[in-house]
Amino acid sequence: MKKFLALLIAIFTVLLWVVTLTGIGSLGPIMDRTKLGLDLSGGVYVVMEAQTDAEGQELSELMKQTQLIMERRINEMGLSETVVTIEGENRIRVEMPGADDPEEAIREIGKTAQLQFMLADGSLVLDGSMVNDAGVAMDQQGGGYVVTLEFDSAGTEAFARGTQTAYSGSVTPVLPGVGAKSIAIILDDEIISAPNVETPILNGNAQITGRFDEDEAITLARQIRAGALPAELVEVNSSVQSAAIGMDALQMSLIGGAVGVLLILLLMLGIYRIMGLAADIALLLYIPATFWILNLLGGVLTLPGIAGIILSIGMAVDANVIIFARIREEIQQGKTIRVAVSAGFKRAMGTIIDSQVTTIIAAIVLYQFGTGPVRGFALTLMIGIVVSIFTAAVVTQVYLLIMAENRLLGAKKFFGVKEDNDAVIGIRKQFAFLGRRRVYYIITVALMVVGLGVGFIRGFNFGIDFTGGMMMQLEMNEQVDIEAVDAVLGENGIENADIIYAGDNNTQIIIRTTKSLINEERAALLDALLPAFGLDDSSVLAFEQFGPSIGDLLKRNAVKAVIFASIGMLIYIIIRFEWKFGVASIVGVLHDVVILIAFYGLFHVPINNPFIAGVLTVVGYSINDTIVIFDRIRENLKVMRKSRLEPLIDTSINQTVFRSVMTALTTILAIIPLYILGGDVIRQFTMPLIVGIAAGAASSIFICSPIYYDICQALDKPRYRGGGGGGSKARKTRSAEDGAVV
Repeated sequence: MKKFLALLIAIFTVLLWVVTLTGIGSLGPIMDRTKLGLDLSGGVYVVMEAQTDAEGQELSELMKQTQLIMERRINEMGLSETVVTIEGENRIRVEMPGADDPEEAIREIGKTAQLQFMLADGSLVLDGSMVNDAGVAMDQQGGGYVVTLEFDSAGTEAFARGTQTAYSGSVTPVLPGVGAKSIAIILDDEIISAPNVETPILNGNAQITGRFDEDEAITLARQIRAGALPAELVEVNSSVQSAAIGMDALQMSLIGGAVGVLLILLLMLGIYRIMGLAADIALLLYIPATFWILNLLGGVLTLPGIAGIILSIGMAVDANVIIFARIREEIQQGKTIRVAVSAGFKRAMGTIIDSQVTTIIAAIVLYQFGTGPVRGFALTLMIGIVVSIFTAAVVTQVYLLIMAENRLLGAKKFFGVKEDNDAVIGIRKQFAFLGRRRVYYIITVALMVVGLGVGFIRGFNFGIDFTGGMMMQLEMNEQVDIEAVDAVLGENGIENADIIYAGDNNTQIIIRTTKSLINEERAALLDALLPAFGLDDSSVLAFEQFGPSIGDLLKRNAVKAVIFASIGMLIYIIIRFEWKFGVASIVGVLHDVVILIAFYGLFHVPINNPFIAGVLTVVGYSINDTIVIFDRIRENLKVMRKSRLEPLIDTSINQTVFRSVMTALTTILAIIPLYILGGDVIRQFTMPLIVGIAAGAASSIFICSPIYYDICQALDKPRYRGGGGGGSKARKTRSAEDGAVV
């Protein structure tokens, strides 16, 4: 049965790769079916903020109305696959792939809605400002639903005159599809309804009948209210991306990802031999499966999303590394290969689930507080984690069991153990980690103080995402004089701009400034800049605009995200372990976040929107690594009952340190080619990941476990195990921890 299942997995993996790369029949290759983000396909996105004092339900309803109007306007512009979403409480995000005139697109969607009531001859009856409300009610006579209208005093008089004129039938129709006795309701120059007047309406309350179903009635009422309650929209964030730049970034990112995956496959095979081969087979299924699940869920592939997939591949290796370590330990205890494989999987799964669930918690929080590309990164990371658990638990296990039953492949040496039960792989030297914990504390505090001190004294390098401002990338077709560009900018009120060369042979320039430009100012700047160098609109490769309020929002969301992620993970750890483990874990998380911020302060690396994704991923990764060590400590608290806590923790760290090193190594190995080949956007995501992963691995070993030990010492003064030298406190601690052993 296992061999048959293994054959099916192999056939399915091959077919999945064939379909993924080349397609089959009417099913095209995965890249032809995948929705690409604007950073890959090119286009425009804009975030607009409603200027209104509305709050609560009133604000929510107003934003839904605004969303509806924007969707109608974009559809009229002939753009396909546009996305209009409400972001936060009072912002609308509009993504328009393929928009060839970004200035016009932004100007068009930002107009205040215009609602008018007209007679069939085109004469105005009243406008949206005279409509107090529009609602939905059951049609007691004809069935279905009706739309109710309520006008203010001026609207009541105007509507009375208009309905009297329409009812008389004296109007000569000129509006298309509008009868002589009708009043047309027009939104943004489009007729959305044209009900007949059955009787003059003099009291300011009217009903539109027509056997509407509930959704139709709600939609019409919202459209009318949108005209009655217009909200001014202010552009706070926008981006224009050239398709050529995006596709080049996609190609280089895929190449970088492929190189990273190949390095992981070779590393696993070289270090873990037969077990590594099983892991490689699982990874070969994992990669296309992740892409197809993203496609089936309707997800959008972005450059940060690619980084999320590559990162999750590195973390998928972690599950296999944990399993392999458990199998090796079972063999060293004298069990047969087959029994050791089964027992190793059983013992490893609890650790895997605990470590990956905490990372998923961080990814969920990141998705909730992130925007645009950051959410794409979080989505692919979540998908990758779930798929990695499945492939490790099913695929790797099936192949290892088959190999264990094979006479040739089932030898100890292929599973990392010599005939004398000594480990072939691993770190043989046993380290006394806790004895030097004060040294670790001093070193890490020194790194924080230096990094944060330099950052605060010199000033952190906040990108325009946080400060507000503009970034523009232009293809100049030749290397131009930067001073000439700066002179044109100065003539248009742009002072102290940061201008650098980019592209092959320095034929491109990137302009950054902390001055935020509204749409009209931006258009005027381009009208001056492009002709000065013989350029046209096609020379604008990329453009980003951030209003000052966006930066404040990003900072608040970053703090909220770290707090909520920490609380969520703390609750999970307390449930699965105990509160002392939870507190030590959160201290490690805060350590990694501060170390990452200190790194950015020390080396003056730009802090921007991708930095938030990096911080949250580091939070999840740090907990992932710590949980593995804490799981071993928890287990050893049962089996090493007479050991003092200090050597018990040292033993636990030594048992898992090779896994920590391997996981950090494989994850960083997957990211480095992406960092080198992936372009500026990918580098912004991968830089904090590389630093954070290294910090997370170090804190799990040198900070979290010593912190747990110090908490136990401070509370219980233990001599034996985790809870004290004897008496009721020690017994109480043993009881709590014994019940949580996996």
